[in-house]
Amino acid sequence: MLQKETHIVNENVTPKRLQEYGVGVFQRISTKSALKKAIKKKLILVDGVIAATATMIIGGETIVYKHPAENEYNTRLILKLDVIYEDEYLAVINKPAGILVSGNGFKTVANALVQNLHKSSATDAVSPQPVHRLDYATTGLLLVGKTSSVITSLNQLFENKNIEKEYFAVTIGGMDTVGTINSDIDGKPSKSSFEVLKSIVSERFAYLNLVKLSPHTGRRHQLRKHLLSIENPILGDATYFLTELQLKGKGLYLHARSLRFQHPITNEEMYIESKLPKKFTKLFSDH
Repeated sequence: MLQKETHIVNENVTPKRLQEYGVGVFQRISTKSALKKAIKKKLILVDGVIAATATMIIGGETIVYKHPAENEYNTRLILKLDVIYEDEYLAVINKPAGILVSGNGFKTVANALVQNLHKSSATDAVSPQPVHRLDYATTGLLLVGKTSSVITSLNQLFENKNIEKEYFAVTIGGMDTVGTINSDIDGKPSKSSFEVLKSIVSERFAYLNLVKLSPHTGRRHQLRKHLLSIENPILGDATYFLTELQLKGKGLYLHARSLRFQHPITNEEMYIESKLPKKFTKLFSDH
């Protein structure tokens, strides 16, 4: 038996091919490879016509995704999420460390959203979906859409760089008080700025710094790669670290602290902030 999910494209969308537009539109299609597989299996229709990867999305289309009904899991996922903000159209949750935002696994934030959020009463309500990613080990604010039109609008805000994200990290070694990092990532121009809020002397690491970070581009692992590039890696990073200066067993000290954006429905200026994890404040509380 096939289940059907429907997505209505915003009239003001920037024209693009389905293989670019369709990633993240449906909860089960969070990557380009997953989208291509669904298209190849003829599970996606645009305005009633079986879609191809090159199908152009110009605005106002109805995209339908037909998929086999999943068997119920023997064990229902029970994951309590910290909901920071919620209304009829969107929500912001505080992502815990050590869990994927989405993907094919059972234990993901995406799979836990339905049990933690109220169902929207809007006419285009859908299963709530994260509209951006945080790394597996990163904690902090994750923006979620609850209606088809709002998910599209939030994706456009990210695409147009109209959502401001601020992170806090603990970094290793002596640093300038403020600075900007412009080194390319994967051959693409990338920019991050930082401000050191507090530094303490460390016997093992020389210095540990509480740093405020602002990514101006959205490359994968951008902040982690940028800080390693200036030899100030993030404490606890198991992938981007300096030899013999890796802290194991404490997790990554990177937290998505705040989000600022214009609400797609109310046009209200939204500013949402979360508390720093205890492992951050514990390091700097006595200094």
